[in-house]
Amino acid sequence: MDGSGLPDLTGHTVLVTGASGGIGSAIARRFAQTGAAVVVHGHDGKDRAEQLAAELTAQGGRALALSADLTDEAACHRLMTDGAAWSGGLTGLVNCAGVQPVRELAEMTTAEWRRVLDTNLAGAFTCTQAAVPALAARGGGTITHIASIEGRQPALGHAHYCASKAALIMHARSAALEYGRLGIRVNTVSPGLIDRPGLQEEWPEGVQRWKSAAPLGRLGTAQDVADACVFLASPLASWITGHDLVVDGGVSSAPTW
Repeated sequence: MDGSGLPDLTGHTVLVTGASGGIGSAIARRFAQTGAAVVVHGHDGKDRAEQLAAELTAQGGRALALSADLTDEAACHRLMTDGAAWSGGLTGLVNCAGVQPVRELAEMTTAEWRRVLDTNLAGAFTCTQAAVPALAARGGGTITHIASIEGRQPALGHAHYCASKAALIMHARSAALEYGRLGIRVNTVSPGLIDRPGLQEEWPEGVQRWKSAAPLGRLGTAQDVADACVFLASPLASWITGHDLVVDGGVSSAPTW
């Protein structure tokens, strides 16, 4: 541990998909603060990923921005190969890339359903599969999927998103079972409602309902999620695999009746 209370991950290299987004960028920043080298992935947010890598480098860290379409199997494999080649190998992967559109089931098209499943689930599956050789070459490592409490509790208009996150949790458990012999630990982090700029103005009634239901009485922050990812990737979690770490301020404990 350093003075910040963070574990020392100097010598580690962690690739974060979707690092151009709010939660992904917080995860990348937090790993950089531990001393880890960070591969910052972006696709639609390629410019933001490059800016983040430049920011982390300017702060004394080691960071590289890479772009890849995670619905393209070959692109996922290139992403992992290029990330490992840059740093001499990977020790961690965080699958954070995802989409969360809103559409009622009665109006949802098959194409919309497939887009969410391909991005949120198939992308994580392919990146995990592609990362395993690099992790195994270093004697093991960690993979963390960013799931959601909606993987256990559905929300209106989110059927495709909820299904993708539920499947992601089970994929991690299956991967933990099969890759454990290689020294690879696989877990999920399931956030609750995470604050972002404009959320209070866009959905005031939902924010208030959340705060009233959550025992800790606040929304989550992207850093809350990032801290959970750092913990799972650190030696502090060396005997934790196949686990879904819920980060929701206790809202899942609130009665629903």
